[in-house]
Amino acid sequence: MSLELLPTAPVHEVALPPAGGGAVRTGQGKRGTILRSAGLWLTVIPLLVVVGWAFLPGLFSGFDPISGIPKEKFQPPSSGHWFGTDHLGRDVYARVVHGTSQTLLTAGLAVLIGVVVGTAFGLFAATAGRAADASTMRLVDVLLAVPGFLISLIIVTAFAPGPISLGVGVGIASIASFARVVRSEVLRVRNLDYIEAAFLNGGSYWSVVWKHVLPNSCGPVLALLAVDLGAAILAISGLGFLGFGAPPPTPEWGLLISEGRQYLAGAWWMTSLPGLVIVLTVVLLAGLGRQLLKIFRF
Repeated sequence: MSLELLPTAPVHEVALPPAGGGAVRTGQGKRGTILRSAGLWLTVIPLLVVVGWAFLPGLFSGFDPISGIPKEKFQPPSSGHWFGTDHLGRDVYARVVHGTSQTLLTAGLAVLIGVVVGTAFGLFAATAGRAADASTMRLVDVLLAVPGFLISLIIVTAFAPGPISLGVGVGIASIASFARVVRSEVLRVRNLDYIEAAFLNGGSYWSVVWKHVLPNSCGPVLALLAVDLGAAILAISGLGFLGFGAPPPTPEWGLLISEGRQYLAGAWWMTSLPGLVIVLTVVLLAGLGRQLLKIFRF
């Protein structure tokens, strides 16, 4: 099996890059760009804090996110309670920190489904011939024609609400965007000279795909992955706000906003500060995607 529509160049005009040559220089250049990119580090460092909230929440807050002190309810933000307390006397910052894992892991599941299935669709469409390309991309067009939030809502309501169904629903909605990006990048890369050279040197279909096509197509996909993770967090928080996420009293970002909306007039911090965390996280992920696109653009 070979890639479709490959250019047919004479053998003497095609040459593989020298061993350790251009690829190494390109990698070194990209590593140097990463180390020198101030904008990249300005997005990565705050995101590392959010990742720390997800995996080591006890290091960032000493309060119990489930049990509260009734006499301390509705306390505004202060040095003792950075995000104030809720209607049950629970520390809102602690609930945001401990709720990060629920939201972030569900969003990670959604992105994993989107990138794996979308990459398979895009690769199949770009390399399996015109008929496969047409049929696959029509399916992708159908997914794009339906709002992603609606697809997620249909999947979640069809099954028992919870993190798994939530992640699967949001992940299915993100397949189309990954499929289109992967297809366009594979179509670009497969027409380069070293791909033809790899086949002329006896490379099999799968070896050329794994060693040459996919590694040189991953830059925009990584940028989209960061942006899509932010979109998944928004969708999961929205569905959690509607009651399709983790059941109370489990802390989850969308649930925190839902719990605080009825106290918005007197305890604005219960909704505003968790919402601000969501907005900042999504903005940082969008900035990370933009920085990655600059680094891997070639």
